[in-house]
Amino acid sequence: MQRSAERIATISAHLNPYTSPHQMEGLSAANCRAKGGSPGFKVAILGAAGGIGQPLAMLMKMNPLVSVLHLYDVANTPGVTADISHMDTGAVVRGFLGPQQLEDALTGMDLVVIPAGVPRKPGMTRDDLFNINAGIVKTLCEGIAKCCPKAIVNIISNPVNSTVPIAAEVFKMAGTFDPRRLLGVTMLDVVRANTFVAEVLGLDPREVDVPVVGGHAGVTILPLLSQIKPPRSFTPAETEYLTSRIQNGGTEVVEAKAGAGSATLSMAYAAVKFADACLHGLRGDAAIIQCAFVFSQVTELPFFASKVRLGRSGVEEIFPLGPLNEYERTGLEKAKKELATSIQKGVGFVKK
Repeated sequence: MQRSAERIATISAHLNPYTSPHQMEGLSAANCRAKGGSPGFKVAILGAAGGIGQPLAMLMKMNPLVSVLHLYDVANTPGVTADISHMDTGAVVRGFLGPQQLEDALTGMDLVVIPAGVPRKPGMTRDDLFNINAGIVKTLCEGIAKCCPKAIVNIISNPVNSTVPIAAEVFKMAGTFDPRRLLGVTMLDVVRANTFVAEVLGLDPREVDVPVVGGHAGVTILPLLSQIKPPRSFTPAETEYLTSRIQNGGTEVVEAKAGAGSATLSMAYAAVKFADACLHGLRGDAAIIQCAFVFSQVTELPFFASKVRLGRSGVEEIFPLGPLNEYERTGLEKAKKELATSIQKGVGFVKK
């Protein structure tokens, strides 16, 4: 009977280690591990019960490089945790609910992914999200600075063009800012670009690679169609169509869902694809190259999205833009003008 009670307590503590009524002496989150749990990295998802967070958490649970998966949100985390923990993959899942458990969720993490915040609704721009999501990101990054300052941080919360500068300012104030470890996730722009270009060319999207630079909103999203792999040329009409559709992909989904949400499933897919690249970099794999919005000297702006090489320290190399055609050079100037405003808005939010 005692052995059975211990097993019940272990299972209860495994699902909800800080609030379980069956918690037994000596049983803690630290030593609560599924037998045979895989070696790998510890990953936290902040905002795990949301529209992006839930499919993101499910896909991360499937990643063989993840050994421990912490799911944090201000509501509904126990249910999401219980649900995902039933998946028969190696990662051990633990749930954390509310601000009082944020530090526990973050302690010891190697990678923190932040999809937290409110989604975009019809008629709402990314800047409309700013006042709500800016405060959320600031609070979460204060926890990261305190509990896992060496973690790689992937920012998904919109507007990314402003929330990444917010995170940087928080880390600077805490004395923990490492520009290599802070990355804004623009992978969805790349995923859309690969898909839309493949449709036009009649190719498999998995065989297409379109660099997307600049930022993560509207005209700041600049696909470099002149640099796609495999090399192809486009007519002016095709270039205009593809660029516009890539820039407005988020709006396309918001309008199609007609008030029922924004791009959650494709965003979760893109976020996991990027997080997986970060984990492969942490493992020491070679030639892990993706686009991301990072602290950069590629342009005169302090932050800019371009191709980067990921490694054990996060961003280990930032690649120049390469040759641009006239259409792209014009687009770059438009992107930089809007980006400058968005970046300053984020910096100003923390400094006010």
